[in-house]
Amino acid sequence: MILAVLFANAEGNILIERFHGVPAEERLHWRSFLVKLGADNLKGTRNEELLVACHKSVYIVYTVLGDVSIYVVGKDEYDELALSEVIFVITSAVKDVCGKTPSERVFLDKYGRICLCLDEIVWKGHLENTEKDRIKRLIRLKPPTEF
Repeated sequence: MILAVLFANAEGNILIERFHGVPAEERLHWRSFLVKLGADNLKGTRNEELLVACHKSVYIVYTVLGDVSIYVVGKDEYDELALSEVIFVITSAVKDVCGKTPSERVFLDKYGRICLCLDEIVWKGHLENTEKDRIKRLIRLKPPTEF
């Protein structure tokens, strides 16, 4: 299961978060842990360079994309390899929506469309859609033409 997807800015402020199956009392711990992990390790990394961590029985894959840090947390069948696929789909979708590697301003301007993309990619803790064209069709909020 994909436990969490978080986007944060360079200062560590959470821009978007999606938790699946994580109790409310544990979410603050995860937020602070992931932001600290990124502050310690993301300095000097290139765009879309993946970093991997393991905390207890949970895997974390994270990267930086422009001014935005992206964290994906999973367990069980979502090990570091599966999470790298998830984060690849997410970064591709964000770049498509923003038209380029996003600055924080562009990211916030496109916030609604990014949230729609994220909801189409990860649904109830599972990877739902990976195809760019299908995600683009789904976020137009029109009925799909094929099933």
